[in-house]
Amino acid sequence: MTERLLRSTATVAFGTGLSRVLGLVREVLMAVIFGTSLAKSAFDVAFRIPNLFRRLFGEGALSAAFVPVFTEAREKEGPAAANQLFGRIGTLLAAVLLIIVGLGVLVLLGLEKTWSLGPKASAVIPLLRVMLPYVFFICLVALSMGALNSLGHFAVPAFTPILLNLVWIASLLWICPRFGASPDEQIFGLALGILAAGALQLLVQIPVLMKFGIRPSLSFRLNDARVRRVLMLVGPAALGVGVHQVNVVIDGILALWVGDWAPAALTYAERMIYLPLGIIATALGTVLLPAFSKQVAREDVPEMIATLGASLKNILMIMLPATVGLIVLARPIVRLVFNWEGGLFDESSELYTSRAMVFYAGGLVVFSLYKVIVPAFYANQDMRTPVRIGLYTVALNLVLNIIFILTWPEGYQHAGLALATVISSAVNCAVLGRLLHLRYGNPGWTDILKSFGAAAVGSLIMGFVVLFCLGSVQKGFAGAALNAKWVQAASVGVSIFAGMAIYGLWLFVISRDTMKTLIRRGR
Repeated sequence: MTERLLRSTATVAFGTGLSRVLGLVREVLMAVIFGTSLAKSAFDVAFRIPNLFRRLFGEGALSAAFVPVFTEAREKEGPAAANQLFGRIGTLLAAVLLIIVGLGVLVLLGLEKTWSLGPKASAVIPLLRVMLPYVFFICLVALSMGALNSLGHFAVPAFTPILLNLVWIASLLWICPRFGASPDEQIFGLALGILAAGALQLLVQIPVLMKFGIRPSLSFRLNDARVRRVLMLVGPAALGVGVHQVNVVIDGILALWVGDWAPAALTYAERMIYLPLGIIATALGTVLLPAFSKQVAREDVPEMIATLGASLKNILMIMLPATVGLIVLARPIVRLVFNWEGGLFDESSELYTSRAMVFYAGGLVVFSLYKVIVPAFYANQDMRTPVRIGLYTVALNLVLNIIFILTWPEGYQHAGLALATVISSAVNCAVLGRLLHLRYGNPGWTDILKSFGAAAVGSLIMGFVVLFCLGSVQKGFAGAALNAKWVQAASVGVSIFAGMAIYGLWLFVISRDTMKTLIRRGR
């Protein structure tokens, strides 16, 4: 089971990793074209609203509720019952989304016509009005991806987000310039490109669903025990995910209050964090939910706990060195990736983004742990526990946001928003992990803590090596301009390679058998 899980994770990780790389390319283009301008910040704040509904009605709450019930129906009642469930849930979801999008557009039009909006709100609301219909497409995409993952097909769902990035890049290169010369005008070309990407992502799901015998169809017969069970599960999950995502939206608004540049700087830093997070943790979490669901459906809870423990150890061994590396190399990486000659991403943008990245880096571990822990609750159709704990930690996040904004010095307040997110997420993971232990058994905390300690020591050693190599390489290129991209790439690349070599050697010395097992299973 573990080897199959690792292979599935590798498939998802490859697709997700490619998507993240393309996402990095798009962010580089965003930095060159828009920098940390108000137009970029307004786009980031506006795009958080469709992402709120994507998480609420799509890959977050609904998928978490739908996948276990869909898997159980297929395991116990056969494919026909599972396909019927998919059609009825899809019909209900589409109807709700059409109502939400229609009302949302009307409300936004009313705000623009009847209220005197300030410059920041005037920049956000028109972009939101254009991108709001993206909600309809991407939520149905998430439902389709959940069904395919439940069937053991991970390739197309993993590669679907690549389409968004390809359309995004094409919009930046060819559509935005046709909308005008200023960032305020060009950003609307990107908003339209996002909408087209949503429709395209939905279209590619349909042939794959049909290949597996799932024919999307309208079915208004909602008096179904399985549909009611999904709705009963999705309510608490939606509350939990919704509260968290509302808090993300509030974070964006607070950042915009801090400065025109702040949401953009936070977004660039987030993208750098979510590159390794998406390649490993998101991929593993995607595979774990259907895997846990099958184990629970077979009433094999010990196997579920064993899978959880192994996943936690693997995540820690990978994400701790990545965290230290991002902290040590924050500014050199930001300079290398985003600061290009002739672009709008300047020295101040580089400074603000690297500060946020340092404080976000600690979240790489806790965000990853969360993506491993929560599927264990969802697989047991327990949506309420993550919600209940999430409500407290979201409140903690809001309180910390306000404290840091009021007390931190100018230029660091946006970084305080990042730290607040990391602290509240760490508390969330600690409480959920404790509850898992009490309810389902010990996932092997002693071994997990040993792995953590080993990874922490190795990561610290790696951090000093990276710092030494960075300084040495830059000193070696003293005769060349340090702002030359090849010099930046050489110093960062050599430092990363040296750090990976030292950390790999450390793991091999202290845990040779574990390393051999991971290598063998990854083949």
